[in-house]
Amino acid sequence: MNQHEQLDYLIDYLLNEQSDNKIFFNDYKQETLEDKFELFRGLCNVRAPQPISEDFLKIHDDFLTHWNQDRTLVSLEDLPAIQDQLYLWQGDITRLNVDAIVNAANSRLLGCTQANHTCIDNIIHTRAGVELRLACEEIIQTQGRKEPVGKAKITKAYNLPANYVIHTVGPYIDQRGLSPLKEHLLHSSYRSVLELAEEHQLKSIAFCCISTGEFNFPNQRAAEIAIKTVQDYLTETKSTMKVMFNVFKDKDLAIYQSILEQKE
Repeated sequence: MNQHEQLDYLIDYLLNEQSDNKIFFNDYKQETLEDKFELFRGLCNVRAPQPISEDFLKIHDDFLTHWNQDRTLVSLEDLPAIQDQLYLWQGDITRLNVDAIVNAANSRLLGCTQANHTCIDNIIHTRAGVELRLACEEIIQTQGRKEPVGKAKITKAYNLPANYVIHTVGPYIDQRGLSPLKEHLLHSSYRSVLELAEEHQLKSIAFCCISTGEFNFPNQRAAEIAIKTVQDYLTETKSTMKVMFNVFKDKDLAIYQSILEQKE
């Protein structure tokens, strides 16, 4: 099968699962490969974590692995360190060839279920594939409750170039605004991720800007907490782990550069 044929198969399978909701996807075009991928993506986004056939997974994994690899991938060896063991890179976190990338998850750990949403949770689950949602569902079922804020869980990265995804639920900032508790919980998210990565003997990890998107944490303060938590952890534990701060927006790039380039 070529990529068009693979997507046709995957889309038909997923549409048949969505027999009661097919009308929702009627407006999606299927002319180009990119059109078909967006329809496939939307169907995966809304799909419940339920069993799926081995035939589907074989084609799904082959397609996604090639789709992900058919881009310029980025590893730490391609980048200069901005401080000892610390790196800064702007771009799509799913292009990173590191031991683990960090996902800013929701408390259900199941990824974004809004079709074709642009949040990082959606992008990571889309490019990793449906097995990631199944793995996260197993975690939730095993622990018997939603994921607490400030903790971390690890899964394989499936079809991504990274080896693992570490999921953490950061604090949500509502109309009451920022508080010392919310700052502590963000610190806890970063610290929990680092400790879990160390436990699994990971050598490199890429953090997204936890809580700053849909969860409304102020960008400047979030970056300050992120950088200090990582610096303190590396100093206290004498860890040799290499840590990348991955940003997507120009605003966050400028904030991280300003903090990391300050003279000690």
